[in-house]
Amino acid sequence: MASNADDDLTPSKTEGFKVGEKKTVEEYQKLDQNDESLNRWKASLGLAGGDSISDPNDPRRCIIESLALEVEGRPDIVVDLTSPGSAESLKSKPFTIKEGARFRMKAVFKVQHEVLSGLKYLQILKRKGIPVGKDEEMIGSYPPNTTEKRNYEKKFAQDEAPSGMMARGHYNAVSKFIDDDDVTHLKFEWSFDIKKDWE
Repeated sequence: MASNADDDLTPSKTEGFKVGEKKTVEEYQKLDQNDESLNRWKASLGLAGGDSISDPNDPRRCIIESLALEVEGRPDIVVDLTSPGSAESLKSKPFTIKEGARFRMKAVFKVQHEVLSGLKYLQILKRKGIPVGKDEEMIGSYPPNTTEKRNYEKKFAQDEAPSGMMARGHYNAVSKFIDDDDVTHLKFEWSFDIKKDWE
């Protein structure tokens, strides 16, 4: 049985939208080879060149390598997710955000084996066990990385931390990266504290 947090982390669906037919990278490359416009589109997706860097021993299609919190005028808070257990340790190591600060999240990730369709980031934010916010950010569709493009970077929309005495305190979040095929590529819990100043 799914938990309430799992229900909350279901991406919104567009009525009438159907995920397109799955194709391999080779099928996309051969698709309408004489169509100049389509060839430009395929090149913009990165289907034009470079050798595959997909690891044949790693079945994952999307690997989230790092997450960062960017705040103007301050060093980024970067979480390297390539180390074993790094995602699991996020909940027990909260970081501080100054109340009212403007910030944005950034994800660095790698795609391998096949085209990744409709990658999304979902997040449920709770304070004292009560949901206080839900975010959903479309990241996009990406071909497998190559020697010419080793990873992708996505900066999310800018956000502002709440401010005031009532907003200060400890927050818990559950986040996940999911695609149009409903494959969860990473799910993790993390926490942060809203304080009067940076610490």
